[in-house]
Formats: sequence, C-alpha cells, structure tokens
Amino acid sequence: MARLSLMNFSFFTSLFKKNKASLKLPDTLLIKKLKDVCQKNNLLIYQNITIYHHTQSFFIPLLILDTKRGIYLFEHKEWSYDDLKNASISKATNQTSTTQSLAYEKAQEFIKQKFNELTHSDGISIHNFLLMENLNADEYKHLDISFQELLPHEKVIFSDSTEDEILTKLQKTPIIQNGESNIANIMGNLLIQYLIIDKNKTLHLSTKEQIEFIDADIEKITTLYGANGSGKTKTLLLKAILEKLKDSNKKIVMIKPTLLACDILKNQLLDIIERAIVEIDVTSIEIITPNEFISRNTKKIDLIMCDDIELLDADFITNLEQTHNRDALILAHNQKEEDSEYNLTHSFERNNKEIIFKKSNPHAKILQLVSTLLQKHHAKDILVVSNSLSKKKLYEDLEYFIEDKAFLLDSSKNLIDQELNSLLLSTYHDISEITSKIVLLSDVDTTSRGLVEFACNNAEEILYIVYENESEDIDYLRKKLESNKE
Repeated sequence: MARLSLMNFSFFTSLFKKNKASLKLPDTLLIKKLKDVCQKNNLLIYQNITIYHHTQSFFIPLLILDTKRGIYLFEHKEWSYDDLKNASISKATNQTSTTQSLAYEKAQEFIKQKFNELTHSDGISIHNFLLMENLNADEYKHLDISFQELLPHEKVIFSDSTEDEILTKLQKTPIIQNGESNIANIMGNLLIQYLIIDKNKTLHLSTKEQIEFIDADIEKITTLYGANGSGKTKTLLLKAILEKLKDSNKKIVMIKPTLLACDILKNQLLDIIERAIVEIDVTSIEIITPNEFISRNTKKIDLIMCDDIELLDADFITNLEQTHNRDALILAHNQKEEDSEYNLTHSFERNNKEIIFKKSNPHAKILQLVSTLLQKHHAKDILVVSNSLSKKKLYEDLEYFIEDKAFLLDSSKNLIDQELNSLLLSTYHDISEITSKIVLLSDVDTTSRGLVEFACNNAEEILYIVYENESEDIDYLRKKLESNKE
C-alpha cells in the first residue's frame, strides 16, 4: 500500500498537536475485536511495540503475526466520515511516519533492513491494513474516489466490521509457500528486547510474564521470582538492554554473587548486544559483586538489579534495601514468595530431568558414581557440589579413581583462570551461572535448604543427591523435586 497524505484539512493543525506518548494505541472496541479474532485463530498480536536497530528505533502501534501468511501491519486512524467527506488523498514521498500519514513503506523498509542484517534475507511477507475507528463500511462508499483507489476496501478494517469480515480480509493474503515460519525466528529477530538465546543457541521469544517485567517501569524495591529454567537472569539482562535503548544515559548496576558469575554474565551481555545489532555502551551496565558494589564510588545509579540473592549475605541485602529504599531496586530470587511483584513460572528447560537419591557414605559414593559416569559421559559434563572440606578431599582422592583431571572451581577468580571444560568440584556458594548435564550433590544434610535447592536447578539432565541419613530436609527435598517434576 502506498504512503498517503491527507490534503485540505484545516483542522489538522490542532488535531495532531499531540505528544509522543499519545501515539500509543489504546484498547478500543475495534482493537478488542481484532484481539478476539487473533485468539480464536492462533494469530499473535503485538500492540505498541518498538523495533530497535543500530542507533535507530521504529514504533509500531499494531502488528499481527500469521505464521502461515506473514506479518500484518496496521495503521490506526480516528478519522470520521465528516472529516473525510470533502477531502482528497494524494501520494506522498519522503515523509516520516506521523499521525497525519500512512507510512507503511518506512516501516517495511525498517523491518526488512533488520531481517537482512540478522538473517541475510527479507524475512517474511509484510501486508498492510488500515484500522478506521470511526468510519463504517457504508460511509466508505461515499468517499472521494481517490481515497478508495489508494485505500482499497479489502485493506480497511471498518468500525462495523464483523470478526468474520476481519478474518476474511486477513486470509486473502497468500499462504507462504515454504511452510509456516518459526515465531521466535521472526518476532525474536525483530523484538530483540524479548529474545532469549539458550546455551544451545536456540532462539526463544520471551513469555508474557517476562515481557511484562521487561516493559515495566521500576520505581521502587521490586521482587522478581524466577522458577527453575525460567530464564530469570537472561530476563534481567534484557531488562537492562531495553532500559539503555530507551535512555542511553541511564546508569545500571547488576549484582551477582561471585566474580566468576559476573564474568560469565558480561560475556552473555556482549553476545546479546552483538546478536541484536544495537549500539549500547556496555560500560554503563556494570555487572559487579557485592564487595565491588560496597567499595564503588557514590555515582548516581538509576537501576540496581540484584540476582541470585539466595547466594548473597543476608546483611548485604538488608543494607541494600535500607540504603536504596526509594530507588529502583530489583531483587531476583529462585525461592517463590507470596508477595513477589513479578513471577516467571514458565520453564525453558526439559521437564524430564532424572532425579536420583542415593543413601550411602557420601564421599565413597561420589567417587564411585563419578568413576561409573565417566564410562559414558565426558568429564566436562559432570559437576560435584559439596562443602569446602569435602571438595578438597574429593579432589585428592579422584586422582586415584579417574584418568581425567578434576578442577577446583574458585568463583573468586576471573573466568580466564577457570577450566570449565573439566570435571568441576564446587561449593554451594560458588555455583551461580554454573550448570552441567550431570550434577552430584553431597553434604546436603549440613547445607541450608535454600542453597541445596539452588544447586538442584543447576542440573540439566541428571541430578544425584547423596546423603547419609534420612532427615526432614531429605524428605522435604524429595517431595519438592517430585512436585516440580509434575
């Protein structure tokens, strides 16, 4: 559809003097009808979204994705019949998108440019429609012929359009010949602020819960709960990125429990920014430990995000809450609390993780399990978590049981000083951002429930829990893990 400009409207001067915030599309009766059509026909609708590319951004009031046909772009106009009955319409060139124009071409060019740089293709078919909030189908027939020529009837959704009529118009567009498109590959590449990339480089589009949090205006102390495999930490990174895209001057600090976890997260942040093709000063997103935060100078911080608070000192969290009780502070945790403002309940991980309880002498059993597992698995796929004393003893004895060299994880050191492709021995306090296919837990009876539960989440495929005696904690853990699996 061509880019259009309405002519001979004396009232436009006052009608369109609106601030930028008013461009957001409200939930009108027509929009709600369109949403009902989408819900009933497996179409995805996106309202008031912004696409970012390099240093540019493009606001789109309404977009619908039909994986069989492509993207539908909608411009929303409140023009009535009285506004239009004496007007004529002519093509306009080199015109930016405003409330006085239809700028589909500019939106299409921006979207195609984004796809081309990310996927080396034009992406998916794009179709254009116009939502006429205050014009019905009968009134349209009486408009100037120039309006009808440049805005064909089949491309206009009228105020009195029924759901069937809307669906018929949408489905007149041709079906994609090469089959359905992947939602994450389409919308994830466009809306990089909602794109989750897992460790296997698979793309996922953020859930509704994640998007709600990422888009939220945080002005006080706020809690975020992230279930096992919910992408909690990646959601925090996307939140930081979006805040920087909206305001490049914003200062953001993210606190992680260990230096190693900070390094891993910095690498993830760089990967996301490079993958998204946006320009952000990453130095203005600080990722630091609690000690670094305490010794930090008193420069202004606009947003503080504290992740994995289960692994942090309780006094540090209390002091943080008291010191920044009027600031934008996010406390993110793995343990569900009733008063959490935001809850991420969806899991991106496989839900058939094998959980095995072993009642035996922990030290001897861990040695025997590791030796057996190495017959079928790589050393880098195994993580053993225990207390400091057991960690040291296991390291000494493993020399006699296995050929592969074990590595003592030290999260107080940088990533460059670690050997993460080895069989890892770690304490419960060191495992922030450390996951493995197989995790063996020891000393569970002398470790807090919170730390043990946190460690359970670090297993991707198989979790061994080795304990010496039955106890309330073991019984609690068994029931908790069984309920999570269900």
